[in-house]
Amino acid sequence: MKSVEKLHGLYAITDPKLTPPDSLVQQVDAALTGGARIIQLRDKSSDQALRLQLARQLRELTARHDALLIINDDAELCRAVEADGVHLGQDDMTLPEARELLGASVIIGATCHGSLALAEKAVREGADYLAFGRFFPSSTKPDAPPADLMAIGDFVRRCPLPTVAIGGITLNNAGPLLEAGFAMLAVVNDVFGRADIEAQCRRYRQLFS
Repeated sequence: MKSVEKLHGLYAITDPKLTPPDSLVQQVDAALTGGARIIQLRDKSSDQALRLQLARQLRELTARHDALLIINDDAELCRAVEADGVHLGQDDMTLPEARELLGASVIIGATCHGSLALAEKAVREGADYLAFGRFFPSSTKPDAPPADLMAIGDFVRRCPLPTVAIGGITLNNAGPLLEAGFAMLAVVNDVFGRADIEAQCRRYRQLFS
């Protein structure tokens, strides 16, 4: 059964520098304990065995916390560890290809940057959620194209799918994104770049309550 009803709240994204393999599980456990509802494993390393091991560990951890595990870019890895879903960028496997590989019960998210055309295409192709951003300068993806909240706000409010905002999000700038109708906030540095991960995730959880 697809768990799209869980696509709400803090969406914490790992980063190879901020969440290295030797501390990844501990850091993600702290985020989940604090209230993160979705974890995305984002690891572009070529070490396939290590990526499989980390994904399996996070699969077990997220299941224990009744949270979602999304794999960035890699539908094959998603299938191998029976993750809840995969997140696809514009340069990855196409959405129809991923759906054919993974089946109807797996969540597929689509990067739309700030483009309504990409968003409408993803809706037509059967995405389960849409990601927009970056909205603020991002230290983890400094070259990501900016998105204009004013330009996409009306679409977000009437979008039939859950939406997630990404890019440089902090507790201080998250308010307008939630007011615009985003169901999820994707955060990297403001969660995993901190020593107080669990407490910080509790602060984010309060934004959604």
